[in-house]
Amino acid sequence: MELGQLPGSELILAGIDDLRHGRLTSAALLVTIGADRLRTAGLDVPMAAPHGEPPEHQLHELLAADDPDAAHGRYNALIRRLVSFERALDRAQASVVGRATLT
Repeated sequence: MELGQLPGSELILAGIDDLRHGRLTSAALLVTIGADRLRTAGLDVPMAAPHGEPPEHQLHELLAADDPDAAHGRYNALIRRLVSFERALDRAQASVVGRATLT
């Protein structure tokens, strides 16, 4: 399975890289929000350094600092991309498992 082919992969892979390098970016916070599910799916997601607030709040605040009027819409769009990636990853893994049991 090629992760780069999944919808939203560029954002998720960038977030994982940002976490590895200690960068607190919107992509890193998004990956932190989905970290449990991504780890369950087998991705190596680094632990984020604790910052006090939940990553959902941190992401919204980061987006609001850049453009307060668009923060809510951008936040929702990022969450939808995360969910899209997670669902596509689940389907891809199920497809691989399904093919393995057929052979």
